[in-house]
Amino acid sequence: MTIADVLMLIAVICIWSLLLVNVVLIIAGYLYYIDIEGETVPEIKGEAPFVSIMVPAHNEGVVITQTVEALLALDYPHERYEIIVINDNSSDNSSELLGELKGRYPGRNLIIINTDAVTGGKGKSNALNIGFAQSKGELIAIYDADNTPEKTALRYLVGEIMNDESLGAVIGKFRTRNRNTNLLTRFINIETLSFQWMAQAGRWKLFKLCTIPGTNFIMRRHIVEEIGGWDVKAIAEDTEISFRIYMMGYRIKFQPKAVTWEQEPQTLKVWFKQRTRWAKGNIYVIVKNIPLLFERSAKIIRFDILYFLSIYFLLLTSLVMSDILLILHALGYVHTTIAGFSSFLWVLAITLFIVGTFITIITEKGEMRLSNLWIIMLMYVSYCQLWMVVAAYGLYNYVKDQLFKREVKWYKTERY
Repeated sequence: MTIADVLMLIAVICIWSLLLVNVVLIIAGYLYYIDIEGETVPEIKGEAPFVSIMVPAHNEGVVITQTVEALLALDYPHERYEIIVINDNSSDNSSELLGELKGRYPGRNLIIINTDAVTGGKGKSNALNIGFAQSKGELIAIYDADNTPEKTALRYLVGEIMNDESLGAVIGKFRTRNRNTNLLTRFINIETLSFQWMAQAGRWKLFKLCTIPGTNFIMRRHIVEEIGGWDVKAIAEDTEISFRIYMMGYRIKFQPKAVTWEQEPQTLKVWFKQRTRWAKGNIYVIVKNIPLLFERSAKIIRFDILYFLSIYFLLLTSLVMSDILLILHALGYVHTTIAGFSSFLWVLAITLFIVGTFITIITEKGEMRLSNLWIIMLMYVSYCQLWMVVAAYGLYNYVKDQLFKREVKWYKTERY
C-alpha cells in the first residue's frame, strides 16, 4: 500500500465517520419533528414573568424599524416585557428612527441605548453586556436587528422555560425572510432549515443538547449574572455562552414552534464575510473549550466539543486531502489503488447528502417540492464546496487575530 493509499484511506474513514454521525442526527431530528408535531407548547402558569428583550444593533437603519414594530406586536402581556435596543456606535440614521419609534409608542417599555466609540463599537457581546446592565427582567430574550418574530414566539419560549426548571435556555427556529430573492438565498434557506432539524433537533433528541443560535432565544437572568455576562472576546457569543450554560448543569431546548424570520445575505461577498466570521468565532470557542474534554464534570458537552472539533479541523483536512489526491491521481502524478473505490464512496456520499437534506426540509410547510432536489444537487457542487474555503479562511483569520492580539469589533452584515 502506497503513502497515497494510506492518506486516502484515512481521509475516507474520517469523512464517512462524520457523514454517518450526521445521518443519525437527521433520523433523530425527524423523530423529534414527529414527536413535537402533535404536542402543544406549555402554557404560562400564573402571572407572566417579566422579560427583557435585547436587540444589539450597529448601523441597522434599513431594518430596525420593522424589527422593533414586530417585537411591539408580540402577543405577550405588554406590561410584562421591555425592549432594549442597544444602538451601538451607529453612523447611519438608526438613532433618529429609534427616537421616532419611541415617540410613536409612548406607553410602551421601549428603551434606547445609544453608545459611542468609547463605550461601544466593540462587538455584539459588549453591546449585550451594556444592555443587560440596564435590564430588569427575570428572563432575557435576544433578537438580532434584522428579525421579525411571529407574534407567538416569545410566549412559546417563556412557556417552555417556565415549565421545566432543568432548562437554562430555550431556542426557537429561524426562517429565511428573503429566501426567494435569488439562488444564494435559496441555498441559505435549505442550509438553515437542514441545520436546525439535523444538528439542533437531532442533538436534542439524542443528547438533550442544543446550541444557542444568536437570535430568538430566552434564558434565565441569574445564569447571565453567574457567568459574568458575555465573553467580549467571542465573536460567536451564542456558541460560547451555550457551553457555559451546559457547564452549570442546565439544558438548552429547541422549540421549533417559536419562529422568527430573518434577512440573509443576498450576495456572495456579504455571505462570505458573514460565514468566515462565524467560522472564526466557532474556532475560538472550540480552542477555548478543548481542555474540558479531559474534565469529568464536562461529560455532558464532550459530544459537542468533539463534533465541532471534527467539523472545523478533521473534516476540513480530510476533504482537502482527498480532493488533492484524486486530482493528482487523475493527472498521473500519484498512484492510488483505492481511487476507484473512493470515487464510488464519493458518489454514495453525495446521494446521502441530497436525500438527507431533502428529508430535513420537508418538515417545513411549502418546502416539500421536487424542485428542491435540483437545488440541493446544485448546492452540493457549488455552495457546499465553498464551505472549505470559508472554514480555511476563518482558521487563518483566527490565527492572525491571536498572533496580533486584535480587538473584537462589529462585523456588519449588509441589509437590504
